[in-house]
Amino acid sequence: MLYIEKWKIVLIALLCALGIAYSAPNFWRSATAEVDPSVPSWLPYKTVSLGLDLQGGSHLLLEVDIDEGVRARAAAFEDSIRSALRGSEIRRSAPERLGASVKFRTLDPADAERAADLIQDTDPSARITVGDNGDIVVGFAESDEEALRRSILTQTIEIVRRRIDSLGTKEPIIQRQGDNRVVVQVPGFDDPERLKEILGTTAQLAFRLVDASADTSTFVPRPGFEILEAANERPGQTQRYVVRTSPRVAGDLLVDAQPSFQDSRPVVSFRFNATGARQFFDLTGKHIGEPLAIVLDNKVISAPTIQAAIGANGIITGQFSVAETQTLSLLLRSGALPAPIEVIQESSVGPGLGKDSVEAGKIACIVAFVGVAVFMSLSYGLFGVFAGLALFLNGAMIIGILSALQATLTLPGIAGIVLTIGMAVDANVLIFERIREELASGQSTVAAIDAGYRRALSSIIDSQVTTLIAAVILFAMGTGPIRGFSVTLTVGIITSLFTAIWVTRLMVVTWLRAGNRRKTVSI
Repeated sequence: MLYIEKWKIVLIALLCALGIAYSAPNFWRSATAEVDPSVPSWLPYKTVSLGLDLQGGSHLLLEVDIDEGVRARAAAFEDSIRSALRGSEIRRSAPERLGASVKFRTLDPADAERAADLIQDTDPSARITVGDNGDIVVGFAESDEEALRRSILTQTIEIVRRRIDSLGTKEPIIQRQGDNRVVVQVPGFDDPERLKEILGTTAQLAFRLVDASADTSTFVPRPGFEILEAANERPGQTQRYVVRTSPRVAGDLLVDAQPSFQDSRPVVSFRFNATGARQFFDLTGKHIGEPLAIVLDNKVISAPTIQAAIGANGIITGQFSVAETQTLSLLLRSGALPAPIEVIQESSVGPGLGKDSVEAGKIACIVAFVGVAVFMSLSYGLFGVFAGLALFLNGAMIIGILSALQATLTLPGIAGIVLTIGMAVDANVLIFERIREELASGQSTVAAIDAGYRRALSSIIDSQVTTLIAAVILFAMGTGPIRGFSVTLTVGIITSLFTAIWVTRLMVVTWLRAGNRRKTVSI
């Protein structure tokens, strides 16, 4: 037991060195500081990612209007109705939206069943109800509507994540809460108003033809047309457009959008995917000389005249500032929200409060380390000093692993580290007490130390594994701060087993060999 193979000695030393190397950047640079270009790229440079409570930042609770999202998806039934009944000579009323369904009436009640069959053939997923007097209601099947609601919330979370990632923030926390709410925590982002603006904008983009011959002051609503107001209106000026509902090219066919300049003016350049490029080319090619409205969230941001057929690439012009082009391109790149969202709760953590928490956490860790090291030294003499050195390496390895994994450290995470420091010497206590018992029974120093490490091993593993199981369950079932606590506790348990058993054993063996296998030991 006291003989350690050379490869094991090399492995132990290497792991300890890596722990110190990966933890070192946390003491010579902050998480927000740029990496010195003179530092070789192969050297560890990552620091622990601090959570919202330590770094400061913004906390938002968003409520998703899923009902509105479902109603917006129900608009597709209007296209199904028009497509199915086009050319069928069935006379009908204009479709009318009723929540998540669309209702219309055949002027001849005898045509209702035939109209329902035609619509069903066009859209097999629709649920069609035929009422009295030729009334027909087209909507979602119950299972399809439930799946759509889940999809809207999931899609909202993903788009919120993409928008926040585009801001360059580190380790944002975006989680579902209940059936229609999303929790957003963005550490280190000190502009909550811009964050709310970016997240709250639906960003539903569409390219729609303008009816230039229509007079907006005398416009009477009719099927296939609607009137929209211009965005960025000046005080006292209200510009409106009569736009066609079809044909149109949806903004979700965009694959990229970037801020740019044209004639020294800020613009947004965009690029379609293959389907969007084909649709946009057909639309612009057939309507050269007509104005094309660029509609964002039911507001016309620009209505340039089509000069020629446009393919995959185009430019959005308007009275934009540079900041507005950056925000607009970010929204278009990340995609449209499937439903409106509302910020119902907002809170901010200042960087000063977070800094105070970090300092308090450092002091707590130092006090815990010093207290445990002094207690072990007083209780077990030189062996207690070995345990203190192993405890120092244990702390370095915890910080190093958290830095390498870029795990987010929160206040509960610091609590997990402090708890780990207190628990880390449990294994050494079991080993040292076992050695005392063996020495009291008359065993030699070498035999007592060998028996202490060998016989205490099973008890150490049993006690640590039970704690590890609890930490894994906390991680699997917990959220936010609870997960932060479980991560540091899990890492601490693993490093504690390594340092308490293998590192201290290597120290004891080295000490014994340095004294030619000492005959007596004070413990």
